[in-house]
Amino acid sequence: MTTDSTASDAELWDERYRESHRIWSGNPNTMLVREVEGLVPGRALDLGCGEGADAVWLARRGWQVTATDISRVALGRAAEHAADAGVADRIDWQFHDLGVSFPEGEYDLVSAQFLHSMGDLPRERILRRAAAAVGPGGVLLIVGHAGFPAWEHDHADMELPTTDAVLASLQLPEGEWEVLLSAEHERIQNDPDGNPTTRTDNALKVRRR
Repeated sequence: MTTDSTASDAELWDERYRESHRIWSGNPNTMLVREVEGLVPGRALDLGCGEGADAVWLARRGWQVTATDISRVALGRAAEHAADAGVADRIDWQFHDLGVSFPEGEYDLVSAQFLHSMGDLPRERILRRAAAAVGPGGVLLIVGHAGFPAWEHDHADMELPTTDAVLASLQLPEGEWEVLLSAEHERIQNDPDGNPTTRTDNALKVRRR
């Protein structure tokens, strides 16, 4: 069951996706590829999967993926992408407003790539639930923006915490987790006029012992 605010958030994201045929590149996130490539495939949870590029990449490499998003428009496109890639049977697409509901189960990998949103997104609570969904020996990978692009100016409703702040907010039991990565990195992103600019992001990767 959804609340009025949930419906509004879902409609907002559906409207954004309807603005163009595709709003993301269709390629998996660079840090996901780099940090997951050496892991043994198992069960993966992709939080905020968008149009499905990360989930499809994981499925192609043998992972059984649960992928969730607040936009049914995005989920529809993601399912088409998976079908075209021949991995539809390896991905379970689920609609969730993660502040209200969360996928069931235990996972070997939980990935939260750029889980940012304007407005009232309980990000810390969602990421604590993400950590709780990681099974023994499993990995939680959180990638986020470390700063806003120069062409955006109104950021009052969105916080971009450091990896140290994210780690502290997870409230992980001492001795039960190992930090594998906590760092900033740079990438190139085109501005609205198509000019390449440098963005700074950060990544936190922790493993349950």
